[in-house]
Amino acid sequence: MKKIFSGIQPSGTLTLGNYLGAMRQFVDLQNNNDCYFCIVDQHAITVPQDPSELKDNIRSLAALYLASGIDVNKSTLFIQSEVPAHTELSWMLQSMTYMGELERMTQFKDKSEERDGVSAALFTYPTLMAADILLYDTAIVPVGDDQTQHLELTRTLAQRFNNRFGDTFVVPEIHTPKVGSRIMSLQDPNKKMSKSDENTRGFISMLDTPKQIEKKIKSATTDSEGVVKFDKENKPGISNLLTILSSCTNKSIPELEIEFENSGYGDFKSAVAEAVQNLLEPIQNRYNELIESDELDQILDLGKTKASKHANITLEKAKKGMGLKR
Repeated sequence: MKKIFSGIQPSGTLTLGNYLGAMRQFVDLQNNNDCYFCIVDQHAITVPQDPSELKDNIRSLAALYLASGIDVNKSTLFIQSEVPAHTELSWMLQSMTYMGELERMTQFKDKSEERDGVSAALFTYPTLMAADILLYDTAIVPVGDDQTQHLELTRTLAQRFNNRFGDTFVVPEIHTPKVGSRIMSLQDPNKKMSKSDENTRGFISMLDTPKQIEKKIKSATTDSEGVVKFDKENKPGISNLLTILSSCTNKSIPELEIEFENSGYGDFKSAVAEAVQNLLEPIQNRYNELIESDELDQILDLGKTKASKHANITLEKAKKGMGLKR
């Protein structure tokens, strides 16, 4: 069985884009792989967070992982800050990461332009991401296409470490889903759907009510042509809705184009809204059962123990390679 690692930041309720682009594929991957799913709370603090909100978001994200179908008999679910090996290995990797490599990270450039005070952690967090992955002998990392640059750096650092200090880390491969890997904003289909979008109509939260989902889909940006056809360049809004509907129903986009070739945008949007509602309803029901339960804490305690055991073995091997041992 191959080892898989994936982490999501607890910086707000996950969107439909997070689920379709990453989370849903975890359920399939765990059936034939050894999966480690991490709530990367230390990544979240690279920008200012309200402590009380962060604490709630961590718990909420854990419940959403499980409600989405993560099975603790097949996978390990844990919180990053509860396994100190992550930050320790991150510092070790920083010592061999070049400034130019971090300066080229487009996400740092984008995020640093959005705020006046930029933390050093925001600049160096790709090394923490690399540590997250390398601690678990990860063979495959499922990510959206916006994270591939960070994964390439992880691969570079693993190879560099192995060349300098001996065979220590598995060099991970990148895995992206074929459909739905990049769900766009409902209001601005030229940018990615994001939970940090100031326009709340631009994203669908996994915990939105059926009425909220319907309202957001019906107000989604389209065009004046009135034809349901996939054309990212000329019809980005309709193309995005087709991607969402395809991902929710497992129907191909060409099938959907035929199905709605004689339909107006109103009927098409109603179908999209219904598909999203049907997809999220059972997830929300399971989430509500878990969020305040002792079961959730027991699962996270178990995950912490299992993740720490594996991570500490890898960390000690890396320390020995670097000479950080008596």
